[in-house]
Amino acid sequence: QVQLVESGGGFVQPGDALRLSCVPSERTFDAYSMGWFRRAPGKGREYVPHISRGGSATYHEDSVKDRFTISRPNAKNTMYLQMNTLKPEDTAVYYCAASNLPAYSSNLRSGSGYYLWGQGTQVTVSP
Repeated sequence: QVQLVESGGGFVQPGDALRLSCVPSERTFDAYSMGWFRRAPGKGREYVPHISRGGSATYHEDSVKDRFTISRPNAKNTMYLQMNTLKPEDTAVYYCAASNLPAYSSNLRSGSGYYLWGQGTQVTVSP
């Protein structure tokens, strides 16, 4: 069974940047739309961005679209989330997820649109 593995989290200061990575365990990456979600302490799961199978279309939550960028250069079989100008409110566990739905599906802005999830990587932003 395909698994997703996130990495790149860490402890940073406000204003710093991080790049998260998501790698599937098998070379079936191109078949899926992919997304990032996060869960902050004491809060529910929050959609961040998602990206189409080929990487040509991206969708971002309004609250992060000027700071976060999702990408998937397929030659590397990896999906990335570049996070710039991090804020304490970005502190959360970040999860990548895979979906069989096309990227234009509104269900990809909710967790219900995804069938495969990674274990998550912790991002902590604090002075």
